[in-house]
Amino acid sequence: MQQSVKTYTLEEAKRKLEAYCAYQDRCHKEVAQKLRDMRMIPEAIDVVIGHLLEHNFLNEERFAKAFARGKFRHKSWGRVRITRELKQRGISAYNLKTALLEIEDEEYDRVFNTLSRKRYGQLSSETDKYRKRKKLADYLTYRGWEGDLVYERVKELVP
Repeated sequence: MQQSVKTYTLEEAKRKLEAYCAYQDRCHKEVAQKLRDMRMIPEAIDVVIGHLLEHNFLNEERFAKAFARGKFRHKSWGRVRITRELKQRGISAYNLKTALLEIEDEEYDRVFNTLSRKRYGQLSSETDKYRKRKKLADYLTYRGWEGDLVYERVKELVP
């Protein structure tokens, strides 16, 4: 049995990707992958991406800012992890810096303090102080917080 594959005209692809980008901010890499998944040829991909840019459906700076705000506020990610994730999505250095400016220093410190104390409280069953330090440090570095902040906080919480 041969399974038929849906094909799209250029106009259908434009409309479909307009809806895809209107639902949530996307980066160029996600849009290009979506078009490849739709089996569009490279020339058509360029045309559709050009159309999306022209009509402001696709805006990398807006995406980077929204991504940084969202991951920081909802997932409590630190700047290191946000930077790494944006680089994986092919975001330019300029847009990356602009996105990180969305995070205010006072709020950043407050979230870090809250997160570290919460995790420390969850480790109350751990009796070995060195394992407790390691678990706390691993958790915070995985979440993307800077190493100097993490180790300073670990020494403070687990003397």
